[in-house]
Parts: sequence; C-alpha cells; structure tokens
Amino acid sequence: HVQLVESGGDSVQAGGSLRLSCAASGYTQSSYCMGWFRQAPGKGREGGASIEGDGTIRYSDAVKGRLTISQDNNTDNTVYLQMSSLKAEDSAMYYCAAEPRRSSTYCYLAFKAGSEAYNYWGQGTQVTVS
Repeated sequence: HVQLVESGGDSVQAGGSLRLSCAASGYTQSSYCMGWFRQAPGKGREGGASIEGDGTIRYSDAVKGRLTISQDNNTDNTVYLQMSSLKAEDSAMYYCAAEPRRSSTYCYLAFKAGSEAYNYWGQGTQVTVS
C-alpha cells in the first residue's frame, strides 16, 4: 500500500526558506517517478519539481532557481523540497506525488503532463508566505 506523508509546511515571511519532506512507504522509491506539486486557492495543481531514483531532476520554469528537490540517499524513501527566496505567490498547499517508473522518458513525460499523470498523492502541507 503506497503512502506519502508530507511535512514541513509553515507560515514564513517573504524572502524566507522552508524545507518540505515527503516520507514514502509501501514501495521502493527508486522504482517510482516522484514529484512535488502545489495548488493555490482557486488555481489548478501545478508541477514544481520531480526526481527519479537515479537522481534525474526536473523543474518547472516557474520555480527553477528557488526550489531544490532531493532524496535521502541512505533510505531512498524520503524526498525533500528546499524552498528559498519565498514570495507571496509561493503560498499554496504543497503535495508529494508518485507514479510507477517505466523509464526515464516516462518520468519526463509524466512531469510534463502534470498532476493527472500521477496516481499516488499525499495529503499536502500548507505553505503561507506573507
């Protein structure tokens, strides 16, 4: 049973930093495409960053340079999202997502396709920037 649990969301001032965590269980993370998405009130869920078990990383243009995705190399079951230089427009619910990995190309296409390509989701963690 795949489970994803996010944590680390908080209220911070503009310019601040946060690190979000996604603890995964029920599967081997290296065999999945992992992603961080966010959804602000009244808006659709947008992709932020993705990572594969081999360390391949992708970012959306909207967050490139300010968000850094990584994974725990010891356990491979925790994915992190380091957020810096936060802006008010970064305020959103942040979700961790997973999709079984068929190939690196598949993970690329899944991230490009967006949230509908991922079958497993956490409950989300709220980030508020003021």
